[in-house]
Amino acid sequence: MSKTVLVLCTGNSCRSQMAEALVNHYMTPQVKAISAGTRPQPKVADGAIAALKSVGIATDGLYPKDVDSVMNQQIDLVVTVCDNAKESCPVFPRPIPAIHMPFHDPHGEPLESFVQVLDEIRARLLPELVKRFNLEAV
Repeated sequence: MSKTVLVLCTGNSCRSQMAEALVNHYMTPQVKAISAGTRPQPKVADGAIAALKSVGIATDGLYPKDVDSVMNQQIDLVVTVCDNAKESCPVFPRPIPAIHMPFHDPHGEPLESFVQVLDEIRARLLPELVKRFNLEAV
């Protein structure tokens, strides 16, 4: 049975978008990721798109979403990737397990920073989801 993970941050333009794309690239069909922000930006950061494309991960369909738009979806786990989102994490209609896994915000920095954060998300988040959901390693 497939699990759904919500990756939550403030702007939903860098870290949460990269995490969504990574999880969906490496863990489908066992785990599906969606991302959202507490105050979404107008677009996904160019550096996040470039970093994902540099490692061959599709970026089609990535766009910033407000957390309210995903509130009623069936979510099995919330992952906050910035301290601000952790502090302002909304109350969902039903109890949902949540973990806090902060990553550096590369917004406005060179592409190398985005690639470094992407690598860190892959190294930390994917194994955590494997462990949490008792999956085969990806």
